Amino acid sequence: MAEHFKIVFEGQLRTGVELETARLNLAQLFKTDVSGVDSLFTGNPVTIRRSLTRDDAQRYLAALNDAGVEGRIEPEEPVSLSLEEVVEHAPQRPYFEPAASPYAPPRTPVAQEWPAVGELKVFSIHGRIGRLRYLAWSLALVGVAMLVAVLCLGVLSVSLVAGGLLGTVAFVAFVVISVQIGAQRLHDAGMSAWLLLLNLVPVVGSFFPIVLMAVPGSTGPNQYGPPPPADTPRVKALAVLWLVVLALAIVAGVMGGLKTIQEEVESTTSAYEQALPYDDDSSDTEQPTVPVDPVDIGDSSDSNDDQ
Repeated sequence: MAEHFKIVFEGQLRTGVELETARLNLAQLFKTDVSGVDSLFTGNPVTIRRSLTRDDAQRYLAALNDAGVEGRIEPEEPVSLSLEEVVEHAPQRPYFEPAASPYAPPRTPVAQEWPAVGELKVFSIHGRIGRLRYLAWSLALVGVAMLVAVLCLGVLSVSLVAGGLLGTVAFVAFVVISVQIGAQRLHDAGMSAWLLLLNLVPVVGSFFPIVLMAVPGSTGPNQYGPPPPADTPRVKALAVLWLVVLALAIVAGVMGGLKTIQEEVESTTSAYEQALPYDDDSSDTEQPTVPVDPVDIGDSSDSNDDQ
């Protein structure tokens, strides 16, 4: 008689796998709701599959490992074919049924059950985008915003009301799209989109965009969906271009600040020098005037007459 095996699971997770990710993967494997797999994580041994050959048991165990959990293979004791046991005890069905046949192994690995990549949704807070795509989309958004700003100025020169209304609508649209892009970037890192409110906090809001550009995304699917598509060459080029633009803007800002400080120092120095008392150097070279006695002058003239 052929030897049979069973798969036993006690709720153990593989290293680096979160509980929520494992629950999603098992729900996909067993074709059930996420809440339906909660009873597997009680810590008690649960027999998931029975009457498997060694090859089927190995494939089933590999599928569980791909889902992010640890199981084990145990030999199944031979079943006694007494009529009494058949009458009194109905055959036990597996707790979860991943396929139509109760003894069929998993049809495909769990990794193939999930979409290979997620769908890109620019105008949505759902989904995930990586760091490079976040930079590329930010550059495109800023470019479009600059064009719309020029259009608003043109309309504003014709009509103040129409220009102001168009500028308000454009500003609201810019903010909404920025929030949607930031939310997808946070989702890729496994974080909540509510963290975008940190942009409103003084000082912290100045550094939070740097966090969005630096934090890596989760490997594989997380609670916000499958991983984003791979970055295309165009996305990489736009991301590098945006980094160059940001670097030039920072350098220009620093140089402008230094020039302003220099002009302020020169202005303060000039004002200080003008406030000092004025000293004329020419007054030091003048010869002192010797007073002449009028009597001496008169005596001198008389002596000349006598001669």
